[in-house]
Amino acid sequence: MNVTKFLSLVLVLSMPPWAAFAEGDENEWNATLKNQYFAGKTIKEGNDVIELEAPYRAEDPALVPLKIVSKIPQTQDAYIKKILVLVDKNPFPFVGEFVLTPDSGKADLAMRIRVNTYSYIRAIAELNDGSLVMTKKFVKASGGCSAPIGADLDASLKRLGKMKFRLDEGVKTAEPNLVQLMISHPNITGMQMDQMTRFVKKSHFIEQLKVTFNGKPVLTAKTDIAISSDPNFRFYFVPSSAGVLKAEISDTSCESPIARDACTKGATYSETYALK
Repeated sequence: MNVTKFLSLVLVLSMPPWAAFAEGDENEWNATLKNQYFAGKTIKEGNDVIELEAPYRAEDPALVPLKIVSKIPQTQDAYIKKILVLVDKNPFPFVGEFVLTPDSGKADLAMRIRVNTYSYIRAIAELNDGSLVMTKKFVKASGGCSAPIGADLDASLKRLGKMKFRLDEGVKTAEPNLVQLMISHPNITGMQMDQMTRFVKKSHFIEQLKVTFNGKPVLTAKTDIAISSDPNFRFYFVPSSAGVLKAEISDTSCESPIARDACTKGATYSETYALK
C-alpha cells in the first residue's frame, strides 16, 4: 500500500464516526467501490430481488447481525448466482463474496460482521443472466474492526477450526432446509490489541469457505476481516436424499492489515454432518 492510502487508512481509523460518514453520503461507493468491483456495469437498486436486514444502531460494532433476504426462488432457469457484501467505510470494505446455486432453494444468508464507523452496508446480487441488483442499509457503529480480542485468546486458539452444523427444523427432502454453520475462529483483524500483552496482533482470518452436499457445492465464499470472531453463517440448501454435508475452511495471516501482499496461507479445517 502506498503512503497516500496508508495515511487515508490512519485518518479513517482516527476520525469520530459522525465525522467520517453521514447518512446519504455515498462518495466512497460512487468514487471508488463501484468502479473497483463493477466497472462499466449497470446496477439496479431496489429491494425486489434481495433485501438487507441490519440494525440502524449496532449494540456491538464487532457483532452486527446482518441478514440478506431473497425475494425470488432459486430455480434452474433463474437464480441468484453470487452476492457481494461491502461496508463502504470499513478500512477494508470487502466483507465477502458468496456463490450460490439453484440447489440452494433460497438465496437467504445471515451472518455477523464488524462495522468500523457510520456506514452503508451493501449487498449486490448477480443473477444467472448477468444482471446486477443492489440493496443497502445505513448502520451506526464505531470501532468494530479494532474492538478488543478479549482475554481468552489462548482458549479460542485451542478450539481453532472446530465447526458444527445445526438444522433446527430437521431434514426435509426436496425443499429448502435452513442450515446454521458455527465456526470457532478469532478472525483477528490486525487492528486489535491483545489485552494481555498490549501489542497489536497480526491478522489471522478465514479466507475461504466451501460447503458441499454429497460432493456438490452448496455455498462457496471468499471472506475477509469484517466477518466477526467465531463466524456463524445461516443459509439454505435442498437435499434430494440422505447424504453428507461437508464444510471446509482455510485461513490466512498477515503481518499488518495494510501489508496484504505479505499474507501467508494458514491451515485448512473440515467438518461433516450426516443427513439420514
